[in-house]
Amino acid sequence: MDIDLYYQEKGNKEPLILLHGNGEDSSYFRHQMDDFSGRYRVIAVDTRGHGKSPRGTQPFTIEQFSRDLYHFMESLQISKAIILGFSDGANIAMKFAMKYPNKVKALILNGGNLNPKGVKTVTQLPIEIGYKIAKQFASKSQNAKKKAELLGLMVNEPNITPAELSKIAVPTLVICGKRDMIKESHTKEIAKNIPNAKLSIIEGNHFIANKRYAAFNKEVENFLQTIS
Repeated sequence: MDIDLYYQEKGNKEPLILLHGNGEDSSYFRHQMDDFSGRYRVIAVDTRGHGKSPRGTQPFTIEQFSRDLYHFMESLQISKAIILGFSDGANIAMKFAMKYPNKVKALILNGGNLNPKGVKTVTQLPIEIGYKIAKQFASKSQNAKKKAELLGLMVNEPNITPAELSKIAVPTLVICGKRDMIKESHTKEIAKNIPNAKLSIIEGNHFIANKRYAAFNKEVENFLQTIS
């Protein structure tokens, strides 16, 4: 059963779809909506079970989120879009580009990972502990159940192999912060395995699109100019 995802939209030119990270919503991208709406139709989506989008009954997985994005684009009659994904949004974007290559013009992958081992231990360990605790109380508490689902995404997913990335044939920018919670070696591995991907590592942490948006947007803009 497909669900109607909530989205915010600004501008009316070429579609640029923005996918937020785990536990967030489309408001994360307010600086991108403002900056890019003059040249693009910027569409920031709330993922299933996030923000104002319903949870629905389908599995809470990266795979399902990529299917949701396909149905979302079909419902808005968007045949092809540039997709910018942050964190879990980047993971959804990778899955989507491999599964529906004809729907993607270009990819911007910010702070994504192929598997949980790509996350620095100092970040991942508390997530795993929190997940175990939330899972224990999930049957008794709706809050704990929701928390277990969100943390479960980061403990059990994504599961993408470097070899699979070779299927991505569109222009791709892989971008992260110098102090990102994703291991730099892991980000470099993603860029290396996507044919002709451009790698950009800028000052900042995991949240560069929100906290260092001027520098982030400039890198994205420079990349987009090479594909127009």
